[in-house]
Amino acid sequence: MGDIRPGPPQLRPGRALAHTTGASGSGSPHRSDGRPPQTPRGARRSGPDGHPGTTPPVPGWPTSFSTFLLLGLPAVLFALITWQIVEDGPLVRLDERVSRALVHPDRASELLADLGNVQVAVPVLALALGYAAWRARRAGTDRWWQPSAGAALLMALVPALIIPIKELTDRPGTPAVPPATGYYPSGHTATAAVAYGAATLLLLPRLRPGWLRRTIVFSYGVLVLGVSYGLVRRGYHWPLDVVASWCLSLILLQLLVMVLARYGPGSTKQRGE
Repeated sequence: MGDIRPGPPQLRPGRALAHTTGASGSGSPHRSDGRPPQTPRGARRSGPDGHPGTTPPVPGWPTSFSTFLLLGLPAVLFALITWQIVEDGPLVRLDERVSRALVHPDRASELLADLGNVQVAVPVLALALGYAAWRARRAGTDRWWQPSAGAALLMALVPALIIPIKELTDRPGTPAVPPATGYYPSGHTATAAVAYGAATLLLLPRLRPGWLRRTIVFSYGVLVLGVSYGLVRRGYHWPLDVVASWCLSLILLQLLVMVLARYGPGSTKQRGE
């Protein structure tokens, strides 16, 4: 009873003062020593509205979602196109109409299509394989040969996948080529996309960020589109043959990206973590 006195309550010196906003040594309303709170709620990041206690971002979800986009969607699209080719569905008739509108053989389209030849694309990849292996070995990297070996194996998978699918679908060629079958999917498109793409993926980690890296990536895109356009324009392939090979190539290149992330320059395994 002796502690009751009129007037507003007064702050008492001591530990309670350390919990007031702006008190010396107080960086948080929960701790007097400025250290972050150790409770799960206090450790959470604030949400967009600034309130504490919101659910923290789930680690790994963007990577998983990107993997789904780069593996799942091309696989579904490839399966859909293949089904239409085998069943002679409405997508095939649309493909034939588009081809009739685009086919106009000329020298330029033939030269572009030739860039997808094995004799052209594979030597380019071989140079990139040798350069990447030499740089990795010179840097003293453990298992320096694995990225190049992975890219070489990826290139070997192209005919191993394309040839059986050609035999199973047995699609005839366009009117611009001699009567034959086995045109689906386009082997030239897959060869160009995988060979030049694998070479690009091997070279990029060894280049400093800047105009050269952007030029290489841009050149790769232009090169693959040029080969694809030349094949359709010359009449060597139906448009769906080319699109299906894009899907397969994207899946294969994504697998190579995973290999390089594990064994390539700057990977966790190479750093020994």
